[in-house]
Amino acid sequence: MTIKFLFSFISIFTLAVSPLLGQTTRPFDPTNAREGEKVEYCHQHIKMAELMKNPEFAAMYEQDKIAFEKAKNKAVPKGVVYKIPIVFHVLHNNGIENISDEQIYNALEILNRDFRKLNADTATVQSDFVGMPSDVEVEFVLATKAPNGTCFKGITRTMSPLSYQGADGNAQVTAIINGNDVFQNNWPGNKYLNVFICGEIGGAAGYTTNPSTWSASSMTNGIWILHDYVGAIGTGSTGASRALTHEVGHWLNLDHTWGSNNNPGNTSSCSTDDNVDDTPNCIGVTACLLSANTCNSVNAYWNYDVRDNVENYMDYSYCSKMYTPGQTARMRAALQVSNTGRFNIWQSANLTATGATGDIFLCKAAFDADRTTICQNDSIQLNDDSYNEANGWTWEITPSTGWSFAPGSAATSQNPKIYFANAGLYTVKLTATDDEVKNNYIRVLPDAASLPYWEGFEAYSSLANLTNWEVYNPNNNNAWTIENTTSHSGSQCAKLVNFGQTPSNIDELTSAPIDLSVIPSTGAVTLSFRYAYRKKIAADYEYLKVFVSADCGANWAQRKTLAGNNLSNLTSSTSWKPTQNSDWTTVHMINVTSNYFSENFKMKFRFEGEGGNNIYLDDINLYAGAPSDNLVLGIDGLSDFQDIQLYPNPTEGDVHIRYNAMKNEKLTVVITDITGKTVSTSQVTSKEGSNLIIVPTDVFSSGTYFVKLGNNSKALKFVVK
Repeated sequence: MTIKFLFSFISIFTLAVSPLLGQTTRPFDPTNAREGEKVEYCHQHIKMAELMKNPEFAAMYEQDKIAFEKAKNKAVPKGVVYKIPIVFHVLHNNGIENISDEQIYNALEILNRDFRKLNADTATVQSDFVGMPSDVEVEFVLATKAPNGTCFKGITRTMSPLSYQGADGNAQVTAIINGNDVFQNNWPGNKYLNVFICGEIGGAAGYTTNPSTWSASSMTNGIWILHDYVGAIGTGSTGASRALTHEVGHWLNLDHTWGSNNNPGNTSSCSTDDNVDDTPNCIGVTACLLSANTCNSVNAYWNYDVRDNVENYMDYSYCSKMYTPGQTARMRAALQVSNTGRFNIWQSANLTATGATGDIFLCKAAFDADRTTICQNDSIQLNDDSYNEANGWTWEITPSTGWSFAPGSAATSQNPKIYFANAGLYTVKLTATDDEVKNNYIRVLPDAASLPYWEGFEAYSSLANLTNWEVYNPNNNNAWTIENTTSHSGSQCAKLVNFGQTPSNIDELTSAPIDLSVIPSTGAVTLSFRYAYRKKIAADYEYLKVFVSADCGANWAQRKTLAGNNLSNLTSSTSWKPTQNSDWTTVHMINVTSNYFSENFKMKFRFEGEGGNNIYLDDINLYAGAPSDNLVLGIDGLSDFQDIQLYPNPTEGDVHIRYNAMKNEKLTVVITDITGKTVSTSQVTSKEGSNLIIVPTDVFSSGTYFVKLGNNSKALKFVVK
């Protein structure tokens, strides 16, 4: 039988070294999918045809066929269990594709169960194949050392929109190389079996390549798979849980049971086979058709007509449960070929270098939390992520006051729950033999601000480590910061230096809570803001999105999207900043509906960049009523007062406060700075009817201040230039 060394499965073979290897998302082909599914299992035949147009690949392909022919003819001893270091790289965009560690561990357990024939369903195979399910004697062990020796848990995580842009697998791998949380460089394919878990991979459920000199040491010598085809828990399912078993079969040089093409059900497949004698020729199935006998197989191994081996892992059925002895021999032979990298991967020296010896030891204390930004009197759940094994835990939180452990939790709990009563930034330290400290990890937000709310970014020299604004910068590059050389009003604004950044950035700026509960359900609220932006080139397509939340950020709803030319159709080839007010655009949002009239309303501004130019934000203004092109800073109808007006604002001289009093009374006028420090206190006597208070500001430094009249009003904000 001629060896046919073809790239298989779910397979789109993509490497940066050749333009022929780029993936494309094709129209869905139902003949290449399992019954009832909306993703294809394989694109191998198309990509193989493209690859063979490359003379360099074609030459290597012929040499690889010779090497596998020799390996096939060698006796590969049974009883030797090969261990393979495996790493799961989760490429996510903060969605459901960011699957849990537990789901990955479940997938690894299923993979090892299937390869060691520990699955109980091997006892129920069809009568033609009784006694044939085979123990491959290959085990997959989580690597615990990165290529630079860094200790980790065998899982990396990378946040990138490319999780759902699977038309180019190379781009997804590059995103992982540049942005993962463990080691930012190549993870060689001859040292690790790299599994890339994504949200979308070019229209397939998963794909890989057969062993090849072409990609031996490349990180792309791995497996791509959708998150919902990983394991049987979380986003996974029992029906899809053996997709990884199927893919690893391809990675170890198996074809589909019907041969090297990717479309089951093609009657021409009866004239080809999978280069394994004990798998009957067939045309393949897309459902559990146990009685299928599509090719009337009789060959040197089967001297009588047998049914199709539908229950084989390399078919498309939903009832796969076995490899045959012939498939096992072929996979074990693949591990003997050195120039493809498969021979090196199981060697003792590589197992030691990658930390895949199976020894359990604690190499790092680690933890995370279910959320890191909360409102006062709310709680968080701390989760121990120490790897690879911890025997005890001690938690320390600084400052030491303003919080408490929930009932049932203590400083020595593995996963304690903690309530926070006071606003501020809290540092968390876990000691579990080793220490992990996360400074300013928990942000407890201040009391909700009142309406009208205005943010001109005048009060800050930096946006880092504030409680009332949270900066999210997952790529750890340029983040939202303060710009003090330009603005729309005042002298400062918020800026994101997007010019020159690597494409596919996400940056967010999130407010503290604002009290909208004072607005009646029949009322109206306007959210206004101003932004300035330029593209770098006309083809740039970047996004500014606005989200709102009624529950302190536990849930978000997108309420505004500005993208492409709607964001701006102007360009600047150099790093840009606005120089005049006409460079700014004012946006009024009137879709903050009564569903969000809560005391813990929050808003979030997200910029999604692709390497364009800079963007600036100023004059974020939230107020009751219809849109206004002028800043709304006064408050109407407060308790004992009516029609309060504060002007001019900003001011370079006196501040005037005009109001109508409901009765004659003495009032205390208190002025505080942005930190809450009292800078002025005075007494006035209000008369029933119209009143005017003039507050001199010549003794105040430039900045933001608040003034409050008596005990029954809310603070009014004003700015001194």
